[in-house]
Amino acid sequence: MAHHAAPTEAGDAISLDALELATSEVMLAKLEARRSVPLRAFSAEPIASADLERMLAIAARTPDHGRLNPWRFILVEGEARRIAGERLDALYAARNPDLAPAKRDMWTLYLLRAPVTVILVSRIDPSSKIPVWDQELSAGAAGMNLILAGAALGYAAQWLLKWPGRDSEAAAIFGVGAGERVAGFIHLGRQSEKPADRPRPATAEIVTRWTG
Repeated sequence: MAHHAAPTEAGDAISLDALELATSEVMLAKLEARRSVPLRAFSAEPIASADLERMLAIAARTPDHGRLNPWRFILVEGEARRIAGERLDALYAARNPDLAPAKRDMWTLYLLRAPVTVILVSRIDPSSKIPVWDQELSAGAAGMNLILAGAALGYAAQWLLKWPGRDSEAAAIFGVGAGERVAGFIHLGRQSEKPADRPRPATAEIVTRWTG
């Protein structure tokens, strides 16, 4: 895919009351309190289709050097969660013949915990002039955009990368193909409890100022 240069046309003048310049205290408060919610804390309430579409559209507005769209999303919701889980369980059991009976439906139960799972897929274009690292970072940014969009709409998220995303045969069940890589399973839904926060680093521990 060819490299696309940034637009050369000048943009419109921006007014002082433009949306881009406005402060959103509600969203700032959500960002300051954001944390991943354990899957046990998800309710069974479904996600409205309009909300999900809005989240995905926001996720796609991610930094993307070269406009390559080096990522895509696979949605797993409704009865498809059970179907996928059963196929994963069958594959996992075949790989692990000594698996305890109590664990033979573990992946079905895993996918049923959240009403929607978005599989974030990184798809690098090796022919592009854009560095691979840039493309991989864009996929990560798309995942975080999705989580923040969900937070803005009142949904919780849990981003995980377990065996189904790390194993190529398991990922292929969802249609992940050659040259693609799962960047994460992002589980979305309403939370039924407010888990305690974990310690966060102080900015003094992670920020330095370059002074020349």
